[in-house]
Amino acid sequence: MDLTAQRRGDTLLISLNGEIDEHSAARLRKDADTLADKRLPVDRAVFDLTGVSFMDSTAIGFLLGRYKKFLRYGVKTYVTNPSPTADKILTMSGVYSLIPKL
Repeated sequence: MDLTAQRRGDTLLISLNGEIDEHSAARLRKDADTLADKRLPVDRAVFDLTGVSFMDSTAIGFLLGRYKKFLRYGVKTYVTNPSPTADKILTMSGVYSLIPKL
């Protein structure tokens, strides 16, 4: 699992590539939290799931945890480009009620 980030205006785009599972989640949490803690002058953080090939319940926990972290800094969080399978998981779990899909 790889995480890359780039600032685009008032948006921090965080691209995830690979599988989000219990084996990759710890490193992802650390990397995403480091980005949040930098307190970049952004209004929103967007998690781009284009490259995510697999996700389980650990991914839901990862996204909700980062949502809470960014929220503390006044940054709105979004998800974009989930695969049909990831979209179904995120819909059924209710994640979109907190983290909207763009």
